[in-house]
Parts: sequence; structure tokens; C-alpha cells
Amino acid sequence: MLSPNRLEASPGIAVASGRAECGAFPRTAGAAPRLCLPLVLLLLALTPRADSSWWYIGALGARVICDNIPGLVNKQRQLCQRYPDIMQSVGEGAKEWIRECQHQFRHHRWNCSTLDRDHTVFGRVMLRSSREAAFVYAISSAGVVYAITQACSQGDLKVCSCDPLKRGRSKDERGEFDWGGCSDNINYGIRFAKAFVDAKEKKVKDARALMNLHNNRCGRMAVKRFLKLECKCHGVSGSCTLRTCWLAMSDFRKTGDYLRKKYNGAIQVTMNQDGTGFTVANKNFRKPTKTDLVYFENSPDYCVMDKSAGKTQSSSHYPKASLPPFPTASSSQLAQPGGSAPPLNPSLWRWGYPDPDSPQHPTPAQAGMRLSKIPKLYTKAPNPSGFW
Repeated sequence: MLSPNRLEASPGIAVASGRAECGAFPRTAGAAPRLCLPLVLLLLALTPRADSSWWYIGALGARVICDNIPGLVNKQRQLCQRYPDIMQSVGEGAKEWIRECQHQFRHHRWNCSTLDRDHTVFGRVMLRSSREAAFVYAISSAGVVYAITQACSQGDLKVCSCDPLKRGRSKDERGEFDWGGCSDNINYGIRFAKAFVDAKEKKVKDARALMNLHNNRCGRMAVKRFLKLECKCHGVSGSCTLRTCWLAMSDFRKTGDYLRKKYNGAIQVTMNQDGTGFTVANKNFRKPTKTDLVYFENSPDYCVMDKSAGKTQSSSHYPKASLPPFPTASSSQLAQPGGSAPPLNPSLWRWGYPDPDSPQHPTPAQAGMRLSKIPKLYTKAPNPSGFW
């Protein structure tokens, strides 16, 4: 229960307040007499928000019709209508970053699974301000940068081409070289991604929007981090007395690997008192930098059925499996007595080992023993609406 002298936020999102007496803060104009700024910030932080519906462009592919994409804000719809060829690139890029997300979390209990015919793509799981949401926002923003930049270099877009600034002579640690070839125009990709992806977050000024904007920027900068200088040598017998060089993006896998490491080291934060930035939730941790992923709420237990993820939730009716992690055991491996396995919905149930490098990795024999005991947990579970 909220009181004017003490703010008790729900788990995860909180307002860093110290002593949060209402009299110590200016009242919001037009608000009730006892409504103070920390309470307003808390309510904003806890307000449910829709996911980035532009992700659905990946499902539409070349059939992108701006009016058919639900949830776009006016600026996004205007950009979509003005640059339909770029939207096709964004759609193809969406497929790429979703595949990369699923690769990075292939051994994780949450495996970046998508929902068919759902414009939110990931379902309600993205409504929680968790580190998984932080990763998805970052890699989706990175995917837009990568796709647009690649399309510019390949000549697929009329509005951009190679980087026009990479002309003349320059130098690196090996000496001087001439700019040539086609340098990836990553600055154009970053500008368009920022304008399109951030438009929805800038329209809704709340705590979650601030989190999304921060993680979006992390994703954009991650792509630029892996630009590499490629050169071609000229001279007698390949003596490389002259070099022609250009900047090229690395494979998107490097961006995915980098953001996955950032996910592992993501920093839990709270909103500061004036609602303009973050404060670390745990004072023992350092403040987040511009390259760190940030999140508000702890991740849910992805081994428990959750109605908010798309199906019936009754943790009080379904036995919760309190098992230690084991390697790469998917839901299809949860065999029932008799040798058959129930076709569990992969978007709701994922049994996997979250960190293959952990010292707690069990032996195959231990994993087999755990698998053999799993069916006993579900023999008395109800069968809601033909779930299996």
C-alpha cells in the first residue's frame, strides 16, 4: 500500500527517494493536494505499456503496408509512408535480429520465442521491464541500423549510398592510405533508426520509455563499435606501397555476442527523484554507462505457466518445478510415463541451461536423473483447454 511517507513499489521498479515525504517535493500542477512528485513517478513507472509494434514489420516482409501495422505512432507512420523501400529493409532486418536473439538464448529458459499472428511478436512478456526486454530493445535497434546501412551500401535505397565522407587520404597505424571502395554509411543507418525506433518512446514520457531509449542507443552504438577497416594493396608483387581502404560492418553475430555479454552484466536501476535519469538499485554496484543495458524489474520464472505470456496462469493450480538447472533440456524432453512427451507450447515452457560456462554444469548422468524425475511433477496437473 502506498503512503505519503513511504513509497512501497512493486518488485523491480522503484523510485529512489530516500525520505519521500510529499511536503519535500513540489506538487504537480492540477493534481490532488496529496499527490506528490515521487508518487507520480512511481505511477508512471508502473503503468503498463504496449510493446514496440514496429517489430511486426518483420512478419509482413515485402508486403509492408503502413496502415496495416498496429501501434505505430504518427511519426513512425509518416516515415513508413515516405520511405517504403527502407521499411522493406527494416522488415528483412527484423527477421535477422530475431534469429540472432534466438541464437543467443538458445540454451536459456527464455529463448526469445515469438508468437504467431501477434503484432507484439513476443507477447506480453515484453511488458515487464526485465533484462530480457532490455536485450530485445537493444538488439532490435541494432538490427535496424545494420539492415539500413547494408541496404545503402548495396544500392537498394534511393536516399542513401556509400559514406560520402570517406574520400581523400587518411592514415592508420600502418601508414597512409586512400579512401576508396564503398564505406558503409552507418551514420545514415543510425540517424534513421533513432528517428523511427525512438519515436514511440519520445511520445510517451515515462520510466519505461526512458529505459527503452537508453537500451535502444546501446544497440545502435554496438553496431558502430564493430566497424572494421578493410584494405586492398597496390604495388609491385603485392608490396602494398599503396593502399585503398574502406569501412565495413562486421558480421551481425559480433553485435549479438556483444549485447549478450551486456545482458549478462545488465544493471538494475530505479528512477531518480526528478524522473530524468537512473539510480542504481543496489548501491554496491557501479552506475550504468551509456554502453550498459539497464532494467527495472527482476525476470519472471520462465518455467512457470503465465497467463500474461499468452496462456492460462494458475501458479496456485500448477505445480512449480523447483529443479536446479541442467543442460539444453527442452520441453520436448519432458517425457511422461509410458514414453511419450506432451507437446508443450515452446513459447511458454522452456527448460534449458542458462549459462553453459557456469561451474554448476551437471554431468550427463545427473541431467538424466533429473529428467527421469520430471514427469512426477506433472502427472496431477489439470488440462486447461487442451493445453496438451
